[in-house]
Amino acid sequence: MSIIVQKYGGTSVDGPERIKRVAERVCRAADEGHQVVVVVSAQGDTTDRLLDMARAVSARPPRRELDMLLATGEQVSIALLAMAINALGHRAISLTGAQGGIMTDERHTKAKIRKVNPGRITAELERGAIVIVAGFQGVSPDNDITTLGRGGSDTTAVAVAAALNAEMCEIYTDVRGVYSADPRIVPEARLLPVVDYDEMLELASLGALILQPRAVEVAAIYGVPLHVRSSFTEDHGTIVREVADMEKTAAVTGVAHDDNCAQITIVGVPLSVNILQLVFGSLAEENINVDMIVKAGGQDSTTTLSFTVQRSDLPGALEAIRRLPGADEWDISSNENVAKVSIVGAGMMTNPGVAAAMFQVLAAAGIPVELVTTSEIKVSCLVPRHRLHEAVAACHTRFCLNGAI
Repeated sequence: MSIIVQKYGGTSVDGPERIKRVAERVCRAADEGHQVVVVVSAQGDTTDRLLDMARAVSARPPRRELDMLLATGEQVSIALLAMAINALGHRAISLTGAQGGIMTDERHTKAKIRKVNPGRITAELERGAIVIVAGFQGVSPDNDITTLGRGGSDTTAVAVAAALNAEMCEIYTDVRGVYSADPRIVPEARLLPVVDYDEMLELASLGALILQPRAVEVAAIYGVPLHVRSSFTEDHGTIVREVADMEKTAAVTGVAHDDNCAQITIVGVPLSVNILQLVFGSLAEENINVDMIVKAGGQDSTTTLSFTVQRSDLPGALEAIRRLPGADEWDISSNENVAKVSIVGAGMMTNPGVAAAMFQVLAAAGIPVELVTTSEIKVSCLVPRHRLHEAVAACHTRFCLNGAI
């Protein structure tokens, strides 16, 4: 009997009626002969409300206690879904992340899954139960509750599917699947029936919010096929899997965007200073991720460094940089009015000139480009934030992503 893992996001279980509909879908999968494990997120905006409660009593709540609080959201969802499934005549049991064997490191609020001990899940499946596991949470080596950060339920589901050698991991959300661009920006964006792991990882990392990047990474490592689909329709959705080279015909698969960006520029650093080691070492100690990076030497024996961070990390990044030795002699500036537009496609590796075409279309639209980063399958440009939607639409049209597959 094959195992299927299903993951339902917060909108899918937001309220009794939606929980009942999810229960019906889960029971159908069981009636089709599958052993079913379900991973569930907190309902609706529960996590945000819990965060607001924490901040109402403490300006800087301890991360351990935040995890203790935030984990309750998923526990409400799993218990209610188990009740709904039992009411339909199937046996279901809910498990917290710890009970489900989700073992993490000790980094509270941003923990990473180290391994999954599936013994309890397997035992319950063998007893004929549908197993409901809390997403977004696990347990540290010290037996403390941890949470995995935003989108962590996706990672939970894929890790559980890998540990169980599941046939498929179905990710149910409030959209039909993965699109060639955000349909709210480009109404002509098309649903992609199949996306390669590498392409999906780039799209997710560059702002496509359908899947959490770490979840895609785990799926690629362990060869877990993903099926992204809507919990509100019976539409097929998008399969994320390894795609053979002969199937990669289009140079560009999709356009992603990210408006959670801020640019930091440091001017006037003496060439004798190892600015890369100083700045990025300091930011790493603060757990601040850096994205686009450009370093250039000036004519006056100084270095200029420009890079981007998430806008929410900007205050902490500036504080860390200004603490560095010699920083009081540098010109440090920031710009929050920027955003990133990216084109992604595995076919870029065999289709030269894609980057040039992107630069041409942005130039033709009069959209300035501040920074550029590339890889074998993506090109990203930092543009003015107020021109982002225009840039996305222009790139989508230029690479003929509006047409039929």
